[in-house]
Amino acid sequence: MIRHTDILVIGSGVAALQLAHHISRDMNVIILTKSTLSNGNSSLAQGGIAAALDDKDQTFYHFIDTILAGRLINDHRAALMMTQEAPSLIRNLADQGCTFDYDSNHCLSLGNEGAHTHSRIVHGGGDQTGKVITNYLQTNLPDHVQIRENHFVFEILTNAQGRCYGVKSKDEEGDVHEFHAPHTVLATGGCGQLYASSSNAPTVTGDGIALAYLAGAELADMEFIQFHPTLLSLNEGPRGLISEAVRGEGAILIDSKGERIMETVHPLKELAPRHIVSQTIHQQRKKGREVFLDVRPIQNFQTKFPTVTKLCESNKVDVDLGFIPVSPGCHFSMGGVKTDRTGRTTIEGLYAVGEVACTGVHGANRLASNSLLEGLVFGRRLAKHLNLAPLDTVIPSGTITRRPPFSFPLPPKKEIQKRMMESVGIVRNGEQLMDQLLWLESFQIHEWNHYDFSLLTFEQMTRVLMLQTAWSITKSALEREESRGGHYRSDFPREEPVWLNKQTIRKKTIEMGRTNEPIQT
Repeated sequence: MIRHTDILVIGSGVAALQLAHHISRDMNVIILTKSTLSNGNSSLAQGGIAAALDDKDQTFYHFIDTILAGRLINDHRAALMMTQEAPSLIRNLADQGCTFDYDSNHCLSLGNEGAHTHSRIVHGGGDQTGKVITNYLQTNLPDHVQIRENHFVFEILTNAQGRCYGVKSKDEEGDVHEFHAPHTVLATGGCGQLYASSSNAPTVTGDGIALAYLAGAELADMEFIQFHPTLLSLNEGPRGLISEAVRGEGAILIDSKGERIMETVHPLKELAPRHIVSQTIHQQRKKGREVFLDVRPIQNFQTKFPTVTKLCESNKVDVDLGFIPVSPGCHFSMGGVKTDRTGRTTIEGLYAVGEVACTGVHGANRLASNSLLEGLVFGRRLAKHLNLAPLDTVIPSGTITRRPPFSFPLPPKKEIQKRMMESVGIVRNGEQLMDQLLWLESFQIHEWNHYDFSLLTFEQMTRVLMLQTAWSITKSALEREESRGGHYRSDFPREEPVWLNKQTIRKKTIEMGRTNEPIQT
């Protein structure tokens, strides 16, 4: 069955909801999500939204902090635009009824987080900011927006001229659908579940990145993966995120002897950029030493951090004792589908917003609390563009005959995650990366454009797209022979000036049934 709409959105997080919220009421919008509306990273986000709202702060200071965290390779104009739009965006949301936290003077309460030089983090519900914002946007979705849950999008449709005209999806009953639209937006989030240790929702497996690549869109900066320093860590593995706001309120990182591990590592100590804190904890744990977040300096901890408290209690960790065992886990992808500052990809008619997109605002490492901000800013900006864009019907042309899926077995999901964590994780080296690349290529991923994914189950589709995105990360990490931000190579441990003005770009060119994958820098 084919359904037509004006704007088709894949994903249902903050970026998707913000976009739909600002689309003109005379346009029809369909949102497809592979699970339920609220099942994603946005609702889980404990951290806040960064905005220069204090009298002593300036948007330029926020911009500088963003660039320094990104190790200078950010798109400066995009980052400046985002930080400049942040204050008015937050005030507008607050005025419209989004329930942020306020201090005793009835002003927005502003917290601090790593690598920020000023207190500028706006929270909602203490450590439930993502839930507060998504609930507000969902509740206020206009009538011209339709939600279709449990639709797994497995193909981006393009015509003979390479223009996108929609997608194919499979619903929970196994029925295949086509959705046609002159404008299709990817808002599928990142790829945190490629790793064995992750703060991300179970659904965040890099689908949108893989689908865009297979359709011929450019990817950029895929090697830059941010690992959050503090996931609750038990013998069974990571159990959930401990917000950076906890360290912003005064918690410190200690080893089993009670000694501070960040004291001599960085001037900002616990509030150093995330990649530095993650690498320090990783080194301690590689030596067999446990690391704890000491929350005793924080008064009224349970009131300020109800989500963290609930997480600890459900895992039988007594927060009253003050020590929370932690370890790093995959948290955010700075790279993704390459876009301009509006959200346009390199495929006409296809757009990307939120974590799936690489706008360049984050550079090599995202500044804390810039992720929800990015989704809100670029979701609104893309909506303004689409409100003025023509709604010309795109005529599909030609048919592609695809083969039944491969007969060889796919690796288990846990094996993909384990190998990515070990070989393309917090610390990498060329030998491990090459071994991982050869393992990934053994599954014939370069032939996948010829297969009919509609014959796969949801679980098989997930593993196929995980392998494709894992390949893009691994290939880019192998080619970038330096360490910068979220990309650390033990065999190239320093930032190299020659790489300052280079960007790894992946693109699968599709011509006459053959594919090849050039690298551009």
